Amino acid sequence: MGTNKRYAEQVDQRMSDRILQRAAASGPLQTLTSTELQLDVLPVTTDPKPRVVLVWVRFGRVPVRVEAEACMWTARAVAIRFRVAGTEHRCWVWSGAIEPESEN
Repeated sequence: MGTNKRYAEQVDQRMSDRILQRAAASGPLQTLTSTELQLDVLPVTTDPKPRVVLVWVRFGRVPVRVEAEACMWTARAVAIRFRVAGTEHRCWVWSGAIEPESEN
């Protein structure tokens, strides 16, 4: 028996959504501390047109890769936002955790 190629992308997206929802239920979204961010020392850039990126985040102790918008950044960190089941989440991550979304 073969696979349903017609709806494969929708099935994959639903599975990804379920994995993300389970991760979000496992604990609070982790973010960098104010000491790590040094926002009182480093300049902050706010992007009026945030770009889509892929990034690893942690809910409690569970890491998960999400598609997010990079809204602000410093030389070391990036503020991101993304949705899980209709709820917006925001956090700061190290700039090395960010990957541009592939253009495929």
